[in-house]
Amino acid sequence: MSRISESTWPALPIQEWQATCTTLHLWTQVIGKIRLALTPWLNHSWHVPLYVSPRGLRTSTIPYNHVEFELTFDFIDHALEIDVSTGTKARIALRAQSVAHFYEHVMSTLEHLGITVAINELPAEIPNAVLFSDDHEHASYDAEYANRFWRVLIQVDRVFKHFRTGFVGKASPVHFFWGSFDLAVTRFSGRRAPPFEGKTPGLALDVMREAYSHEVSSAGFWPGAVGVSDACFYSYAYPQPEGYASRAVEPADAHYSDTLKEFVLPYEEVRVAANPDALILAFLQSTYVAAASAAEWDRGALECSLGVPGKAIELPAGNPRA
Repeated sequence: MSRISESTWPALPIQEWQATCTTLHLWTQVIGKIRLALTPWLNHSWHVPLYVSPRGLRTSTIPYNHVEFELTFDFIDHALEIDVSTGTKARIALRAQSVAHFYEHVMSTLEHLGITVAINELPAEIPNAVLFSDDHEHASYDAEYANRFWRVLIQVDRVFKHFRTGFVGKASPVHFFWGSFDLAVTRFSGRRAPPFEGKTPGLALDVMREAYSHEVSSAGFWPGAVGVSDACFYSYAYPQPEGYASRAVEPADAHYSDTLKEFVLPYEEVRVAANPDALILAFLQSTYVAAASAAEWDRGALECSLGVPGKAIELPAGNPRA
């Protein structure tokens, strides 16, 4: 089988676009916090993420008084699109500009459209962060790498959504968290978890405790950070059950990171593979099994075969535990 084309799974070396990645991370936080400020709270903060779209990343509709609006990062034409249900719209070019300039431009454009919103300017999940309006340091935008990142997300979103069909228990949507800057999907055992006791920059403890109120096996894709990790797929369990880290997982290039406290699979190994989808699904399934088996989830009641178009899912009759 020939390798999948470069255009489908493009190279994404973090050292080549770290500055753009950091700036874009902060820009998505501005947009995400607008959704956060106007949307009723949903369990596990599911009201705040962005979603992969055919052109980039979007908020989905946001309520404002008696209208709705949506913000979309378009990584094809490189613009932030703002669409309002009244028929009005605006476009802000994505180009090299500081976070402070981007923030002011977005907020003034919304005001011009009749939408007034105040947000918490302190970035979330970023150590030593500064307010958006004070950030004149981060101002990079490499359009080629922004487009590459989105093209990777398009493929990962598709595979994650397929994986999600194999579970009839509670599961998250496939969504992009702007705080951690990753695409994620989470499965739940149905049992409560012990109170979260960690510290996360820019997030209140009660937010994190609600997010991790129940036992999970969570997986995702992260573009990486210089000095930490290249782009990778990850999978973790909360709370982490005894023996989880030593469980065997697939494919062979996957391993448990003592630094990140999760299983990781390098994106580079996936993108050059003959069948990237198969490698990702093997990683997702084997790391989920590692978590569910070690924690003794009721797998027979929670799992089903992967979905196929046009055919209703068959409810599990009691799959054997593994």
